[in-house]
Amino acid sequence: MQEFKNFINGEYVGSASGKTFANINPATNQQIGIVYEAGKSEVDQAVAAAKAALKGPWGKMPVAERMAILHKVADGINARFNEFLEAECLDTGKPKSLASHVDIPRGAANFKIFADLVKNVPTESFMLDTPDGKGALNYAVRRPKGVIAVISPWNLPLLLMTWKVGPALACGNTVVVKPSEETPRTTTLLGEVMNAAGVPKGVYNVVHGFGPNSAGEFLTTHPDVDGITFTGETRTGAAIVKASADHIRHVSFELGGKNPAVVFADCDMDKAIEGTMRSVFANCGQVCLGTERVYVERPIFDEFLKRLKAGAESMQLGAWDDACTSMGPLISKEHQSKVLSYYQKAVDEGATVVTGGGIPTMQGALADGNWVQPTIWTGLPETASVVKDEVFGPCCHVRPFDSEDEVIALANDTKYGLAAAIWTENVTRAHRVAAQMEAGIVWVNSWFLRDLRTPFGGMKHSGIGREGGVHSLEFYTELQNICVKL
Repeated sequence: MQEFKNFINGEYVGSASGKTFANINPATNQQIGIVYEAGKSEVDQAVAAAKAALKGPWGKMPVAERMAILHKVADGINARFNEFLEAECLDTGKPKSLASHVDIPRGAANFKIFADLVKNVPTESFMLDTPDGKGALNYAVRRPKGVIAVISPWNLPLLLMTWKVGPALACGNTVVVKPSEETPRTTTLLGEVMNAAGVPKGVYNVVHGFGPNSAGEFLTTHPDVDGITFTGETRTGAAIVKASADHIRHVSFELGGKNPAVVFADCDMDKAIEGTMRSVFANCGQVCLGTERVYVERPIFDEFLKRLKAGAESMQLGAWDDACTSMGPLISKEHQSKVLSYYQKAVDEGATVVTGGGIPTMQGALADGNWVQPTIWTGLPETASVVKDEVFGPCCHVRPFDSEDEVIALANDTKYGLAAAIWTENVTRAHRVAAQMEAGIVWVNSWFLRDLRTPFGGMKHSGIGREGGVHSLEFYTELQNICVKL
């Protein structure tokens, strides 16, 4: 039974209130840890430590030295790879095969990538003519924004947390991280790596807890927080926007999605099936970039559906450390109930259940876990709940289409605009259709392929702002103009 304390000013501390909550293994629904809940006093201490570090050694540190330390952080995660891997898999239940190839290596890489980026991004300068003929020089400099509140999600806890902490620290900011109450392990463990790498006290802080009347609310309403970055559901993002308004803080949000895949008859069927299988079922469907709406051109609809069904039924549900496991459980009993309620709504609204739709039979210790079957539906109108709402489970609705204009209208008929995938071997069509997708990122003949130099974020209800490359710097720095009269 491990304990997970708050990490404040370089040290692990409990909570003055004595409040704790359970850390649950979603594969067994058994308690495997105790987490100390941060109250207002712990959040105040964490923000104060972060603010002090801005004026201390971190704020005065040369860029090259700061970058070297961040490289050591990445190396420290990789040196303890198996510890981070086990921690992530115990918290989420995801298969080791997934976390070892995505979550941990990409989580570590975020520190090196953004450290190297900061060293090489220029600013602008202009000569201004003046009436006396002597002119003036204007040039821009980037300053750290200050104390950044990082609210990170439970679906990819390390990767999506370091996706924010990496650029924040590279730009010279300090952070207070509130990880999801479901997944405290890797964020807490990272404190040890920060200390070992020589990160000064107060630069990286962690407070555990919930949203309302807990660490989340205390952090997002704190007057000394200069920016808030959040990944999670749209409803929570709206609440944070309201909380941030009183102190005029900048926000960067990656929110929900109801992402379409468009499969044209001229696609490479093998590629399209493999990619759609991953985009629908990877991480048990708990990926904000995942596909929940699949539109298939009518001539290949039957074949595509048959092969997607076979793929779903071949998936092996099991423990994270079983080499045969290809899909784990949902994160919690609460989320399992939500997903199952949508499975029932689909049936109630007239869906044809192609496969799945219920709870699988699991053996032994796994019998009480948060399992659901990979599920495929057809036959629903676009107004159906599982076609409109983000389910965030291993499921999709598949519908045929007849024309390019028709499918573009269908794909865009959503309040969300995070991602889309297009499958076609016609390069002209690929460019033409991609440009008409109302989504922040559009993949053609691929999915989850990310160049971290490129902009990432959502349109419409899927977010505010962009992350990645220089776009992360736009949020994590204040651009200051200096005008020198000559």
